[in-house]
Amino acid sequence: MSDPETLLRDILAAFEAKDIERGLAMLAPDAVFIDPHYPQPEMRGRKAITRGMRWALGTLEKPGFNIRRTWTDGDTIVAEVDTHHVIRGPLEQKFSQVFVAEMRDAKITYLRSYVPYGPHGIGGTILALTRLAWRLRGRLG
Repeated sequence: MSDPETLLRDILAAFEAKDIERGLAMLAPDAVFIDPHYPQPEMRGRKAITRGMRWALGTLEKPGFNIRRTWTDGDTIVAEVDTHHVIRGPLEQKFSQVFVAEMRDAKITYLRSYVPYGPHGIGGTILALTRLAWRLRGRLG
């Protein structure tokens, strides 16, 4: 039986290797994958997840993940990850994210990415304008 940390490391390694079939083999048939970077942020079941993974790996030349820290509790893991993707072009994208994963019977049942981006919409606009005003006034480090 696989532990949550090994399973998360293995699915990220499959993604880095662009091996969709290996990654899908680690998912329960009814798995849920939530990631705001995808056209369909919430994917339920292998069909939707396969579509999302094919799209993502089609846009990336080289996916990259480095797990910084993990916390586990039973069948749940939280991982802080440095992400470094090379997108076709080539463009680089570097950001940190947190993954939360749950497993059952040595398969991932739930995988969610949380990213450190600010709020969207009017809240994001107000925040951006406030930061600009503070920067111009020398208040923001």
